[in-house]
Amino acid sequence: MRIISILIATAVAASLYFLVLQRDTLMAFAGREAGPQDTIASTETSPTDVTARDPIRVVALRSTAQVIENAVVLRGRTEAARQVTVATETTGKIIGTPQRKGQFVSADDILCTLDPGTRTSALAEAQARLSEARSRVPEAEAALAEAEARRRESDITENAARSLSVDGFASDTRVASAEAASQSATAAIQRAKSSLTAAQAGIESAAAAVDAATREIERLTIRAPFGGLLETDTAELGTLLRPGDPCGVVVQLDPIKVVGFVPELDVSRIAPDAPVRAALASGVTAQGRVTFIARAADPVTRTFRVEATVPNPDLAIRDGETADITIATEGRTAHLVPQSALTLDNDGALGLRLVGDGDRAVFTPVTLLRDTGDGVWLTGLDDTADIITVGQDYVVDGVPIAPSYVDPSQ
Repeated sequence: MRIISILIATAVAASLYFLVLQRDTLMAFAGREAGPQDTIASTETSPTDVTARDPIRVVALRSTAQVIENAVVLRGRTEAARQVTVATETTGKIIGTPQRKGQFVSADDILCTLDPGTRTSALAEAQARLSEARSRVPEAEAALAEAEARRRESDITENAARSLSVDGFASDTRVASAEAASQSATAAIQRAKSSLTAAQAGIESAAAAVDAATREIERLTIRAPFGGLLETDTAELGTLLRPGDPCGVVVQLDPIKVVGFVPELDVSRIAPDAPVRAALASGVTAQGRVTFIARAADPVTRTFRVEATVPNPDLAIRDGETADITIATEGRTAHLVPQSALTLDNDGALGLRLVGDGDRAVFTPVTLLRDTGDGVWLTGLDDTADIITVGQDYVVDGVPIAPSYVDPSQ
């Protein structure tokens, strides 16, 4: 059996030797010439063999670049435009009827009313003191006028005594007495001025007391700072409130804010007043504009807070809803091609096969922008490009092709 195997192997080796190395001799012995159809193809194709091939038929699409809206997509939430806990500034017991949560209030509407207690009497006392202080001013002004008149009289007397003393008609004692009278009149003027200043200060003090008492009474009525909805019931009747205790919570939902956090790589693409589209988890879709872009990143996530203001006249959007936010950015030039036209080169780079000069296949890397139902938007091509859409996986760079073009609308 072993001898038979050796003989068979020898016969096969001899046959292969004549078929491969002595093919021409074998064909001549068989009575025919070796033709192109009998040439055994090499496992590796040289560039000369590639150029000698017949063109490969492919289907191509002549694409023209279009300007599309680019966008930054992120996930966020809704927030009330304003929310405040209205608190009391004084101590008092609630005497007004409470309002229930969910009720709409306008700016300056009364939310809570406190018992005035003795504050009205305190205001009346402060007003009386103000009147008394004002009555002292004319008296002080009259005393000042009288002191100034005495000063003028004493000055005249002193001047006359000095003149007579020079001529020997008045003694030194008379001159000294006139000087003393003048000094006394000066002191009286100073006292009158001090009394007038004190009276004026009394008026200011009494007026301040009146203002304080009036302000204390105004604090008894707690009003809504802006229009909105009551998120909680207001303080119940009979409740004793102290400074800082809450009367109620008011939220403003029209307009409402949509808040998201943008990565640092995309924040420079967003501009103030850029259009925003928010798709909420409830199915509601809202349109708005960017109103705030943070200048400082969150120290933990390294993202930037972005706020958009969205109209909410029917209050259909609630505070705290999850939202898919799309922020439009500056438009870019891109091509819309079928997703099936994408291919990879030998290095794994994503790109397209194009019809190059001389109808030869050329690979070009591209950047994917957006995936849609009609195809993919991508950049990296010239404004006009002939893209191979069928047969791109069967050609390599430099292979001659025979493209058949299709209508872009198909």
